[in-house]
Amino acid sequence: MQKANSRQTRTRIARRTVLAGMSASFATFAMPRISRAADETIRIGFPTPLTGPFAAEARDQVKCAELAVRLVNDKGGIAGRKIELLVRDDKLNAGEAATRTLELIEKDKVHAVVGALSSAVQLAVNEVTRARGVIYVSISQSDTINEAKDFSKYTFHEALNPHMTTAAVARQTMKKGMKVAHLVADYAYGHEMLRGFKRAQAAIGAESVGEILHPFGAADYSTFMPRLMSMRPDILCISNFGRDQANAIKQAVDFGIKQQMKIVVPVILHNQRLAVGPDVFEGVVGGANYYWGLEKQNKSAADFNAAFRAANGGAIPTDYGAYGYSGVASLLLAMQAAGGTDTDKVIEALEKLEYDLTKGPQRYRKCDHQSVQSVLVLESKKKSAMANDSDLFAIVASDAGSENMLRSCSELGHPA
Repeated sequence: MQKANSRQTRTRIARRTVLAGMSASFATFAMPRISRAADETIRIGFPTPLTGPFAAEARDQVKCAELAVRLVNDKGGIAGRKIELLVRDDKLNAGEAATRTLELIEKDKVHAVVGALSSAVQLAVNEVTRARGVIYVSISQSDTINEAKDFSKYTFHEALNPHMTTAAVARQTMKKGMKVAHLVADYAYGHEMLRGFKRAQAAIGAESVGEILHPFGAADYSTFMPRLMSMRPDILCISNFGRDQANAIKQAVDFGIKQQMKIVVPVILHNQRLAVGPDVFEGVVGGANYYWGLEKQNKSAADFNAAFRAANGGAIPTDYGAYGYSGVASLLLAMQAAGGTDTDKVIEALEKLEYDLTKGPQRYRKCDHQSVQSVLVLESKKKSAMANDSDLFAIVASDAGSENMLRSCSELGHPA
C-alpha cells in the first residue's frame, strides 16, 4: 500500500532525526562499552509506557518482570549478585524512550535492557542499546527489529512478530474466495499487521476488498464504519492496539457490523476485553502469545500462574504481562549460564538457550535472535459460556513453535 509505505518511511526518518538531534549526550554513542565491577548488583533497565493508551498492558509487564527478578533473588541471585529492575516511563514516545534508555545506560549503568511496548519505540531503544553495546530484549511485536538494517548482535526479540501472528490467525479464520476488509492504525504496528494479513490471505486465496487507515489514539470510528460495511466483506481485520482496539470493536458492534461480517484482530488483548465486556467482544478471534487458561494443559503455564497469583493477591497474568516475565527471565537464565554479566558471554548463552518459562519450549534463532515459540489463536467467549470473570477466551488453536513460522534469514537480509 503506497500510502502506508510512505508513512513508514517518514516514521523511520523521523525516528532517526529525533535520535540524531537529541543533545550532545548522544555524541557518546561511539564510546566503548562501559566496564562494571563483577560483584555489583545486576541492573536491568525496563522502559515501558506507564502513561498513555497502552498503560494497562505496561503495568502488567512491570508486575511480571518484577516476578522474574524476585524469583531469582529469592534463590540467591546470580553468582551471589542480586538483581535490580529499573523501570522508566517511556510515555509511548520514541524520543522519550531514547532519552530514558540512554540515562539507564550512562547514569544507572544497567547491564542490559528489556522492554518497550510499541514498534517505533522499541526501534528507538534498540538504536541506543546497539550503539552502546548493551543487550536489549524487546517484548513488543515488530517485524522490523529482526531485519538486518535494524538488527545487531545485541538485539533479541522475545515477543511474537506480526508475520507469525497474522499467519496463525488467518489460517483459522480465512478460506479461499473470502473477501477481507482492513481497518488499520496508521503507524508501524498497524502497517506491519496489514502486511502480514495480506501476505497470509494471498497464500490462502482470500481477496482484499479495501483498507482504511485510522489515526493512532482515535476516539471516533463512526465515519469508517459505513465505508467498511459498503465493501461487504466476509471478514473485517482490525489491526490496532490498546484502547484503540476496545474503541474500534465497540463502535463496530454498535453499527451492527457483527451481523454482516466476522471481526478478526491480529492480537486479542485480555485487558481490552475486560474493559468493554463479553457482549462487545463475543465471537472476535485473534492471536496471542499467552493465555492463563493454558494452565489446564501446560505445566509451565500452571507454574507461572501460581507464582504470579502468590505475588499478586490471587490475580492472573495477562498476555502482554507474560512478555515481561519471559523477556527478563530468559535474560537472567542466560546470565546464569554465562556466570555473570559479561556481554559477549551472555549473548552466546542467549543464542544457545532453550527455555520453557510460560507455555512450552522456546529458543532464539541465531540469525535474527527472534524467539521461536508457539502462537495461540483465541476466540472471545459469550457471557453464558464463561465459568468465571477470568474465563475470557476459548483456545481455537495452538501452533507449536517452528522456524517455518518465520520469514527466512535471507529474506530478512541475514546470511542463511
